[in-house]
Amino acid sequence: MNPGHNRPAAYDPLPTLLDSPDSYPQKLDLARSCILQIELDEPAYQAASFLDDRILGPGTRGTWLPIARVAAAAKLGHETRPLHFILHTGHVGSTLLSRLLDTTGSVLSLREPLPLRTLAEASDVLGQPESLLSEPQFELVLDTFVRLWSRGYATTRCVVLKATSAAARVAPWLLRRSAASRAVYLNLQAEPYLATLLAGANSPVDLRGHGAERMRRLRTRVATPLEPLHALTPGELTAMSWLAESLTRRAILDQWPDRVLAVDFDVLLGDLPRVMQQIVDHLQLPAEPGWLAQLGSSPALARYSKSPDHEYSPALRALVLDQARRDHRDEIRRGLAWLESLARTESAVARVLETDPA
Repeated sequence: MNPGHNRPAAYDPLPTLLDSPDSYPQKLDLARSCILQIELDEPAYQAASFLDDRILGPGTRGTWLPIARVAAAAKLGHETRPLHFILHTGHVGSTLLSRLLDTTGSVLSLREPLPLRTLAEASDVLGQPESLLSEPQFELVLDTFVRLWSRGYATTRCVVLKATSAAARVAPWLLRRSAASRAVYLNLQAEPYLATLLAGANSPVDLRGHGAERMRRLRTRVATPLEPLHALTPGELTAMSWLAESLTRRAILDQWPDRVLAVDFDVLLGDLPRVMQQIVDHLQLPAEPGWLAQLGSSPALARYSKSPDHEYSPALRALVLDQARRDHRDEIRRGLAWLESLARTESAVARVLETDPA
């Protein structure tokens, strides 16, 4: 479905683009130098687990606009809010955290905006002959999206953007945009991460789909020759994914120790009130009176955050992980051995295993 071909002729997103999130930049097409602006209201933001093509439907109204026109209009907007980020290593509770922050009554959540993935891919080739953007052009496009992502509704005190896991590599560009922006960076220790990913029916597709980019990123951080993707077992591929994302996380935490808060998802679930208080304090979020006391009974803790139609809970998650440890014992062992072997020759890997142990 392409809203740009089906929209009513009268639709003009520019008036609301100046100040309101109701005109949402859903897609970035660098080949055409265009941005797809669609209509999206506050309930739709709250319902969406992913702001990708799954939010488009037959009734979606939208239009493609030149990047230059959107950038010029975005500069005129003035009703912006502080913009913070949820960064994560994948399948570590980021959507649940985003939905829990929704209950503060002060946050507009943006869950995995599709253009951020495009910008992360564009950042990988900046300065290379194949790049469609010069660095100044990239900065202009990123500035435009940051302005658009920073808009809010009347009750919005801040916007919290949850990145796709692999898109966290663009965090340095994002955090340099504003000294006021802060981030939470979620991860799991290696063993529960392996159990979580190996338990998922769709995980092989996810791991292989992100595998090439993660392997390229990992090779920039270690000198030891690595086996090719096709030679890795499922457990080793999962371990490679954990390591690539964990090393990216470590580098970002080292660069911004005061602005990026490290959170272990198991610790969050085990001490929800304390860790959530730590998170809202770090992000400087106002919360409604009694919010923390009511958090334990939040419906978000009883539903699968990425698909709220399905029941899920910390207790059910524990059962799933226990089953995965039985079903995938050999692959978990292979993945952990792969990490431990690499740690013997790579101090950076040894360090991340010490801080986020296997």
